[in-house]
Amino acid sequence: MSVAFVFPGQGSQQVGMGRDLCEAFSESRAAFDEADTALGFPLSRLCFEGPEGELQLTANTQPAILVTSVAALRALAVRGLRPAWVAGHSLGEYSALVAAGALSLADAVRTVRRRGQYMQEAVPVGVGAMAAILGLDPDAVAAACREAARDEVVSPANLNSPGQVVIAGHAGAVARASELCRAAGARRTVPLPVSAPFHCALMRPAQDRLAQDLAALALRDPEVPLVNNVDAAVVRTAEACRDGLVRQVSGPVRWQESVERLVREGVSAFVEVGPGSVLTGLTRKIAKGARTLAVESPESLQAALAALAGAAEA
Repeated sequence: MSVAFVFPGQGSQQVGMGRDLCEAFSESRAAFDEADTALGFPLSRLCFEGPEGELQLTANTQPAILVTSVAALRALAVRGLRPAWVAGHSLGEYSALVAAGALSLADAVRTVRRRGQYMQEAVPVGVGAMAAILGLDPDAVAAACREAARDEVVSPANLNSPGQVVIAGHAGAVARASELCRAAGARRTVPLPVSAPFHCALMRPAQDRLAQDLAALALRDPEVPLVNNVDAAVVRTAEACRDGLVRQVSGPVRWQESVERLVREGVSAFVEVGPGSVLTGLTRKIAKGARTLAVESPESLQAALAALAGAAEA
């Protein structure tokens, strides 16, 4: 059985995340200690205790989700479960690269903290927006965005699963595109509570700033192959990893295509490693014959280990 570890992006944060893992597993606690030292402040306390408003700041959210994912990853590794493939949704690609041995946790948390700062600073609060479009073909969503743009920016940002596309751009253009999508037959359009319009052209200033940091980042060739989210392509070298991390800031997340690529490569089980189970739900819609599991707590970790052991014996 070929197992892929997939890692969540921004949107999975909640006060208390990672605390149960740290109480149960010393290797998980060590991951948080390492992140605290790398950042120079107690990120672990923010994750475990809040306040919620501070945790939701994207410069804090991004390293918080990453270290919680790595805390779960290390607990799995100690118990003998390692991936044959890795992938991550947006921010989750950094966690995937840590899992693949291409990036250290310390470098990753420092980089994603700056990534969050750059993304927040790229667009003034209130200028941008994002919305989920449900039940409409991606080509129809893209056509609605082109019609709605006028002199503003709006485009598909996350191609998540059949019938789920997220759009991003200027707030007025996102509203116009949402209305056009409803007229074209979308089942629902849902404005998203985000702090910035991620994965669209408005993020180019953030991308340019981050590119300088990534150019100096110590990256190694991944020990297991990555399917990156900006191209849904198999990546096996450090330079290809770096290039994908740069371009994903303003490029759309091709999550559906990434999962489909993993299936074509022979993956039959997907383990979502980190807070939440959003990717598990999406993957079930994309790879309907695959086994899907989520690991974010000691209980879900033990359940995943038991399920995969049972599947291997069957």
